[in-house]
Amino acid sequence: MNNTIKALSDKLDTTVPRLVQLDRYWHGEQPAAYLTPDARDALGDRLKTLSVNFPRLAVTALAERLEVTGFRTDGPDAEPDADLWRIWRRNGMEDAAAQAHIDALAYGRSFVIVWADRTGAPSLTVESPLQVAVLRDPATRQVTAALKRWVDGSTGRAVLYEPNRITKLVASGTMVDPAAMPATGWTATEIVPNPLGVVPVVPIVNRGRLLDVDGVSEMADVLDLADALNKLVSDMLVTSEFYARPRRWATGLEIVEDADGKPVKPFSAALDDIWQSEAPETQFGQFDAARLDGYADAAALITQQIGALSGLPPHYLGLHGDQPASADAIRSAEASLVARAYALHRTFGTAWADVARLMIAVRDGVDPAGLDVDVVWTNPETRTPAQAADAAAKLVGVGVPLSVVLADTLGMSPEQVERVRAARRGDALDSAGVDLTKLVAS
Repeated sequence: MNNTIKALSDKLDTTVPRLVQLDRYWHGEQPAAYLTPDARDALGDRLKTLSVNFPRLAVTALAERLEVTGFRTDGPDAEPDADLWRIWRRNGMEDAAAQAHIDALAYGRSFVIVWADRTGAPSLTVESPLQVAVLRDPATRQVTAALKRWVDGSTGRAVLYEPNRITKLVASGTMVDPAAMPATGWTATEIVPNPLGVVPVVPIVNRGRLLDVDGVSEMADVLDLADALNKLVSDMLVTSEFYARPRRWATGLEIVEDADGKPVKPFSAALDDIWQSEAPETQFGQFDAARLDGYADAAALITQQIGALSGLPPHYLGLHGDQPASADAIRSAEASLVARAYALHRTFGTAWADVARLMIAVRDGVDPAGLDVDVVWTNPETRTPAQAADAAAKLVGVGVPLSVVLADTLGMSPEQVERVRAARRGDALDSAGVDLTKLVAS
């Protein structure tokens, strides 16, 4: 057990610095890039960090198209499981799942822990990769152990999850910084048997290559470009401050010095002052204001590259804002973003299906390995209510069951689907003139 704890603690210590760096980009607090050490020392703290936060936009634009609306436990053609959805909602997962998606897209991974509360009902919590790490079997890539580590006040605490047991741990000494927690020296305070037979920690991993088992951040490809864009915008503002305003010149003036030998400005800074000189050879003029077009063109070029790598359409990036796009043009521009969302439905859907299996295993006391669960997602495509209703009506017209259309096409939850079906049954009875009270009385 000690070797497992050390391996997981070392993994956290190794990966947290990179996650902290990604977190700074998410908040737009990364340091200014492309500054020489001499320029950085000369500026000190006088240059405020200016961030055009496209890395966050690359994450949120995808996350807003990822919404779980139900689970099917009897095959892909069955109706959503209403009881499983009630458990999901009772645990606040409608909002927590969105947070899991954001962390998985920003950091490359997030985690969900499934266990039982004090009443024996399934309990779900979404966890950050800043606190949780997992070990995998190199052959099957299945999770073999997981560790959650955090600081509670001044006490270091951890929970080790294994297929056969759950061990609660406490660190000796006073802890202030989570990064200073030890890799060894933990004391077990409680050991609980794990009847599930699997580690109840499910990684939500953003897609990557085969060996990217810990996922990749959606921000990774645009970080350097975001630094370049921030640098251009900062330079543009500095140029605007010092060079874009009109600057005037005068020749033929006698330079007057003060008692210390420093030149004295011949004119006041007041706006209503008149520049005048008694010397007939004096001439006045004005320098041309510096143009900022070069900065704007360079910023547009960098923004286009960010859009190409992230799949963000031009109207998300503020490009071609003077040309209002049609609905068809918007859908065409969002094709790459929608394709990425569909790919994430498959990637994240596998993880959420594992979560649902564990929920059923906790609820019914069955083996999660023998369960088949499908995840229902909302449609990630941009549609107006009229377009969605028209598509739904056409599907019903060709014989697709109403419950499937309501769930898949209109993205309704199981409760909403059942409410619509109940309302349709009531309308059918009303139109037939059936009085249920008379039927019951007879």
